[in-house]
Amino acid sequence: MALDLHGEIQQLMQEKGMSEELVARTIENLLVSAYKRKFGHSENVVVRFSEDKREVSLFAKKIIVDEVQDGSKEITIADAHEFFPDAELGDEMLIELDPRKDFARSAVATAKHAARQYMREITKDSLYAEYKEKEGEIITGYYQRERNNHIYVDIGKIEGVLPKRFQSPREIYHVNDRVKALVLKVEKTATGLQVVLSRTHTDFVRAIFETEVPEIYDKVVEIHKIVREPGYRTKLAVYSSREDIDPVGACVGMKGARIQAVIRELEGEKIDVLKFETDPVKFVKNALSPAEVRDVIILDEAKRQALAVVNDSQLSLAIGKQGLNVRLANRLCDWNIDVKTAKQFEEMDIASESRKAVSQLFGDADDYEDEIYEIRELPGVDKAVADALAKGGLDYIEDFINAEEERLAGIEGVTPESLVVLRKLIEEYVEVVEEGGSEDAEPNDDQSSVEEEPVEEYECPECGAKITLDMTVCPGCGVGLSFEYEE
Repeated sequence: MALDLHGEIQQLMQEKGMSEELVARTIENLLVSAYKRKFGHSENVVVRFSEDKREVSLFAKKIIVDEVQDGSKEITIADAHEFFPDAELGDEMLIELDPRKDFARSAVATAKHAARQYMREITKDSLYAEYKEKEGEIITGYYQRERNNHIYVDIGKIEGVLPKRFQSPREIYHVNDRVKALVLKVEKTATGLQVVLSRTHTDFVRAIFETEVPEIYDKVVEIHKIVREPGYRTKLAVYSSREDIDPVGACVGMKGARIQAVIRELEGEKIDVLKFETDPVKFVKNALSPAEVRDVIILDEAKRQALAVVNDSQLSLAIGKQGLNVRLANRLCDWNIDVKTAKQFEEMDIASESRKAVSQLFGDADDYEDEIYEIRELPGVDKAVADALAKGGLDYIEDFINAEEERLAGIEGVTPESLVVLRKLIEEYVEVVEEGGSEDAEPNDDQSSVEEEPVEEYECPECGAKITLDMTVCPGCGVGLSFEYEE
């Protein structure tokens, strides 16, 4: 007897979100389980649906025999003739069953339980496949409840969880508030399907920019790297392979419309969009935005250490509150960046190469183009001597001049005669400026020393101590001094 299950199939499709094929397969498993519960096996059961899936029929495949040993698999010739008059011994035939009559209640109950379990597994697999495809994408849901600081969000067919560690410190939620988040992870657990959401991941910012900036979505503008301190500041390095496209301008938008949309979604979090450069000097300078950097000096390329020099007024802006700006710049560039003012830089004890860089930074660069700094650059220098000094850590002329004789004598491959020759070359080709001297002072061959003018001395009217015109306080009694001239 065929069962009309059209209503049940449609109800399951609506409630469980299952396809018609999956529902039909579930009903088939239910009937097979009921048959197996009654007869102990199911290898000879056949389930058939009508073309429109409205009706389902259950059959038992039986063999025609003279004497029946197993009534679930065999049928006598006499009984077979009631169904098919032309039936013969050894033929197989399908006998239609009526589940309402042929199955006991316990068998039906067991089958229903198995069907429910099967539907749960099918639903879980279906939802898992659906939401697994959404990993890395943004999904919108509604705040439902909070438990142990975890927020549960209605995202359609199931609830997603927004753990405390993935919530921005700026944000406060209320029931039924709209929540937009990144689908971070989808996994099966013992209690069901779990969809983990995040609003702090850098990919959340990336996905928002892809939504707001068509050039990023179309790969015309590409994101090199994103670093973020959730709730406080995000730095984004972008670039474009097309020269006619301004990657930063595309992200900011007309009158800042695009960047403002991203800032609103991040609840006012500050965002720095900067251009990615392959030149580390330019990239470090860009990464410290919004501060204006005068120049960047590479201290150690192997260790990726750089020094950024800024004006006094830009120092706090470059470092940021609690060092946040420079810390994010370090992560963005993957360089260890130290920020100093020009005065602080000049007071640092750094190598000759860096001193050369700062001289070019704060002086006239054209004055240094032809100057010689390294020993190997000296005209006519013995390369073997220069290499030996370099191995001893004396690459630069300034370091050689300031080196002690004991250190020079201990360098292998350098003789006293070669040192004499090297010093003559330095005297010939390098202008050495003594500390306190002036590079612009012109030599005077006729006068080796300038006679200083005598300083006029006077007596303090109070205590008689000697005083000079440049004093404002008497060194003897401490009285204030003032000098007046009479014509």
